Amino acid sequence: MPRYSKFMIALHWATAVLVLAAWFTSEGGRHVRENPPLLHFSLGLAVLVLMIPRLLARMAGGAPRIEDTQGPWLNLAAKIGHAVLYVFLIGLPLTGWYAASRLGVPISFFGISLPALAAPVQGPPGLLAELHETGGTLILWLAGLHTLIALWHQFVLRDGTLRRMTPV
Repeated sequence: MPRYSKFMIALHWATAVLVLAAWFTSEGGRHVRENPPLLHFSLGLAVLVLMIPRLLARMAGGAPRIEDTQGPWLNLAAKIGHAVLYVFLIGLPLTGWYAASRLGVPISFFGISLPALAAPVQGPPGLLAELHETGGTLILWLAGLHTLIALWHQFVLRDGTLRRMTPV
């Protein structure tokens, strides 16, 4: 079975590490205005930045074709699952940036100031901020499901799927 390129493998695992690190450094509630989680902001925006070369590499044929298909329904489910993960990997950093802007918190990407996406408000930042918090938990569930499916392919189906994304 063909493997992903070393570049795609590095992007995949860097994204996974950044998502976990962003989740562990997240803080919610009223305290964000007084003590913004700057590391969380930078890690989340790093995910967004990594999505640019990741999407370009994928569009350029960076995902190898699956030789041993499991049937049209499972192939469709895999494509939908990856698309949902990509939506979360792009949507979460953007909604977080928006929510921080609404809170009036200055946004920076590892010390580089970024413009606000919205005007600050005095009250709660709104629905997108709530979606961001919920989405942060959902992406961990999706990533966990993604991992379980990869393990199922590797150890139950024994089709070598997991080896396609390992660095060695």
